[in-house]
Amino acid sequence: MPDLVAIFAQYRSHVRGLAYRMLGTLTEAEDVVQDVFLRWLQSDVAEIRSPKAWLTSVTTRICIDRLRHLEVERAAYPGVWLPEPIVEPADRDVERRMDLSSDLSLAFMIVLERLSPDERTVFVLRDVFDAGFPEIAAILNKSEVACRQIASRARTKVREGRPKFQVTAHMQQSLVRRFLLAIEAGDKTALLSLLADDAVLKSDGGGKVRVSTAGIFGADKIVRLILSRGLIPRGSVTEETIVKRRLGVINGESGILTFLDDALIATLSFETRGERIKAIYQVYNPDKLSHVTLLDPPAPIA
Repeated sequence: MPDLVAIFAQYRSHVRGLAYRMLGTLTEAEDVVQDVFLRWLQSDVAEIRSPKAWLTSVTTRICIDRLRHLEVERAAYPGVWLPEPIVEPADRDVERRMDLSSDLSLAFMIVLERLSPDERTVFVLRDVFDAGFPEIAAILNKSEVACRQIASRARTKVREGRPKFQVTAHMQQSLVRRFLLAIEAGDKTALLSLLADDAVLKSDGGGKVRVSTAGIFGADKIVRLILSRGLIPRGSVTEETIVKRRLGVINGESGILTFLDDALIATLSFETRGERIKAIYQVYNPDKLSHVTLLDPPAPIA
């Protein structure tokens, strides 16, 4: 009798990664993992030729159903909706983390939100997980020709949304570090030099934290906000509050973690255009940060 638990453990990270890219939240992804696991335990494993293919198919179908429900919820979401960030220690090897960032960065996850459920499914399966069109067609119950057409549309949308000027891992880390130092110093000139003129700042407070519900557009406006409140929401700080910031790894890329009295209150992710910052994505919604556990206290930036 095969050890179903041991077999599933081999593919758990695959199921979780697929679900996260399909849904954009770790909470939903973990729910899908549990659902798939229960179905796996109830399956007739003797009839399953490829556990990975079976798990991919079941995971995808569950995600498609959930994604259609989530579309309605996100349409009614208060303000800007951003994907749930994946936070890791800042000392993770830069080159290894960039292996993930191309298809896991917050900017990329935001681009995926522009796709229809079918487009997202085909793109994630084909271009991220390298699934074949026969497999994808069987999952979606569509012809291979139709799936290829969907893939073409999805790729066009993704290309349009991705930055045209790529930077290396070290360049991106250096840019974020300099931005953090400029915030700490309140250096207006440095901040303006790091931001693209048409930069945008988008914040997700989930209706629980007071942030701009539409976004801040233009480098001048963003810098004014930074110099006035340091990107801290209104009503969050008293004279006794200790504000700390540190570098972190957010969805495979360098980002900034903000703490109030050692409690994480925000993650800042960046989309770059060459050597300037094109967009800043701030997640303040406490529901999207509740899964983050950081054992080390915030450290000063050298």
